[in-house]
Amino acid sequence: MITVKELTKTFKLSRQQKREMGEGFKGSKIDAVKEISFTCHPGRVFALLGPNGAGKTTTLRMIATMLKPTSGTITISGYDVIQQSREVRRRIGFLTGDTGLYHRMTPNEFVKYFADLHGMDKNMYKSRREELFNLLDMHDFANRRIGKLSSGMRQKISIVRTIIHDPEVIVFDEPTAGLDVVTSRNIIQLIRNYKEDGKTVIFSTHRMGEVSLLSDDLAIIHKGRLCFNDTYENFINQMQTRSVEDEFIRLVERD
Repeated sequence: MITVKELTKTFKLSRQQKREMGEGFKGSKIDAVKEISFTCHPGRVFALLGPNGAGKTTTLRMIATMLKPTSGTITISGYDVIQQSREVRRRIGFLTGDTGLYHRMTPNEFVKYFADLHGMDKNMYKSRREELFNLLDMHDFANRRIGKLSSGMRQKISIVRTIIHDPEVIVFDEPTAGLDVVTSRNIIQLIRNYKEDGKTVIFSTHRMGEVSLLSDDLAIIHKGRLCFNDTYENFINQMQTRSVEDEFIRLVERD
């Protein structure tokens, strides 16, 4: 379970950043996330939806212990992300588009490196690796240097690195970005499998179709604040427009 309460992240702005904010901006700080609260339950998929710059990635990075909240609390399976960050990292898998890959290593070497960091049993690692490499069709480039691979291939490596240790909580920041249709479908099925296994899954996306296919619960974030936080079923029931995309735009513009 992920529990987020009154979460805020404030960034100090450099002189250059202040100029980029425009003449009307007078402050020296900006709230990327402002007093948001939500809960992600085991066995349910939670979608975090919002336009670019809304605060999605900042929120997910705080959940994954990569950023320290300015205020508020986050607990993962009962562990506080600040006070008990090591316990949190043991239980979480986090995928972000900014995750660095070692370009001189092969996918085999890279994934094994992260399996060793998590202390995986040798036989368990081999089984998981085979399952995930089959799912994402990675065997053909498993022994090529990462630096020679396409962006889509690198995304697949990042996904396997994230979940090789079979974490109980999965945080995906745009998991299908850069992937072809077939592989995207495989990732969607993987998320469904995690739901059936009773794991906690939160993901961000720009693709409305993925929200419709996967989400049990939905939060819409805009300018660092939540403008919707409820079940996906209730989102559909309260719609005042004809499509999920139009309703998303309506809520953001209203906010």
